Amino acid sequence: MSFHSMWAELLPVGRSSASGGYRRYAWTGADTDCRAWFREQAEARGLAHETDRNGNQWAWLGDPAAGNAVVTGSHLDSVPDGGAFDGPLGVVSAFAALDELRGRGARPTRPLGIVNFGDEEGARFGLACVGSRLTAGALTVEQAHRLTDGDGVTLPRAMELAGYDPDTLGPDPERLARIGAFVELHVEQGRALDLSGDRIGIASAIWPHGRWRFDFRGEANHAGTTRLADRHDPMLSYAETVLAARREAELAGAVATFGKIGVEPNGVNAIPSLVRGWLDSRAADQESLDTVVTGIEKAAREYAAAHGVDLDVVRESFTPVVEFDHALRDELARILGTRTELKAPVLGTGAGHDAGILSDRIPTAMLFVRNPTGVSHSPAEYAAEDDCVAGVTALADVLEGLACT
Repeated sequence: MSFHSMWAELLPVGRSSASGGYRRYAWTGADTDCRAWFREQAEARGLAHETDRNGNQWAWLGDPAAGNAVVTGSHLDSVPDGGAFDGPLGVVSAFAALDELRGRGARPTRPLGIVNFGDEEGARFGLACVGSRLTAGALTVEQAHRLTDGDGVTLPRAMELAGYDPDTLGPDPERLARIGAFVELHVEQGRALDLSGDRIGIASAIWPHGRWRFDFRGEANHAGTTRLADRHDPMLSYAETVLAARREAELAGAVATFGKIGVEPNGVNAIPSLVRGWLDSRAADQESLDTVVTGIEKAAREYAAAHGVDLDVVRESFTPVVEFDHALRDELARILGTRTELKAPVLGTGAGHDAGILSDRIPTAMLFVRNPTGVSHSPAEYAAEDDCVAGVTALADVLEGLACT
């Protein structure tokens, strides 16, 4: 099956007719359909399919127990109303690259694997890369069991409802020990390749990044009868903090966004008692990130005090800078430089990935496919068909160079 036919088959799954975006959340019906698609692709190619203890799917050519396997893949879930390419491009390209290898008559000397990591986006339970974090031991079983969605459903319960056993959750060092290299192909989430005129790029590092929850607690009251001078309105403090985040990020050459908000009692004619905002901030280095977040919190506390509002700040997740394996990165550059006329510049990224989570345990690398608009996590996310095909060819070249005679 070609890249185009696989892409067309997967495209409708979990797509919202209202927004045109995707709602493929972990352990939901759309996720189940994506998992069924992955299994069908594996079985159609005669690959051994398995779902590991943390809900990640694997398809194997050769015996993974032999060790030193080369694995590629990504994820199939999405952010709310996300685009089609973030994650699925890497999975579809993995199957297509394997097809191309077979068409070339290449003979693997190492086991080849394709993976679909579960719950990479964290759209349902608020934590990104749950499947790979559990596998790598970066998320404990106790922490996983405490994850809850917006309806109060815990991660274990969601897994049970989807037909999986949550009692198996936990680190999987034996599985990771069998992998000699993991290469994740991903649509670029930015415009660096478009600006340089290149179709394919190689990742150097993932910026340090985290999520912080700001709880502004004020006093609920009537919006029509309470004097402005008598109000303790947390929305004012929150709004000023949003602007402070933009200001601090610009000063440090970083990025910062309050992208999610919760309001209580959430009535049009009521002054809020609580405004809860989630900050996402990323920077090229740790010092810059610390400067941004410290500046935002300092400003938020000043605004809260001025409006008679209490403030709690909680860091909910954090990932330090991830330097991809230099030897593997250089080998990818060598392979692509030898086998293709395409340039593959090395560039950093502000987006987190499963490859970044695994980098502490196994050698990992990433390939990026050009995104002409730079838009991601949106229905407008896009990669041209010829660039996607170039990505498949580049991935096939890499797999052949790493795993075949």
